[in-house]
Amino acid sequence: MENINSKFTWPVLRLLMGWTFAWAFFDKLFGLGFATTEAKAWVNGGSPTLGFLKFATKGPLAEFYQGLAGNPSVDWLFMIGLLLIGVALILGIGVRIASVSGIVMLLLMYSAVLLPENNPFLDDHIINSIVLIGVMVSNSGNYFGLGNWWSNTTLVKKYPFLR
Repeated sequence: MENINSKFTWPVLRLLMGWTFAWAFFDKLFGLGFATTEAKAWVNGGSPTLGFLKFATKGPLAEFYQGLAGNPSVDWLFMIGLLLIGVALILGIGVRIASVSGIVMLLLMYSAVLLPENNPFLDDHIINSIVLIGVMVSNSGNYFGLGNWWSNTTLVKKYPFLR
């Protein structure tokens, strides 16, 4: 049974997670000076994956990820993923598929830095993945979002996994 806390908490967490993905997209696209400088912005010819995959990866999968660094196809997939996950979560549409995609992306980033520096198991990628599971199962798109409208579209009625 839903209560006032789940009608508020999960939608707010959905919006925050959406903003996290969208912000990463815009920072890497334009180099807003936070994680990405303007000189390394994607619009200025920089690679959104090069720095992290080339220099931050460690552990048993580091060589694999370093081999992907700066690959234009990987850059495009990463950026499209950030944008679509962020927009879907902010709007409250396609929350299930956006959450699953976000979890996959976060777990890939987690696996690129095995084992994390401050804790051998738990880091923000795992915590954010757990939050996305809650966002996904709570129907959070129906509150502070377009989830109700989206659920009633012909497309979603035909393909419910898009909810």
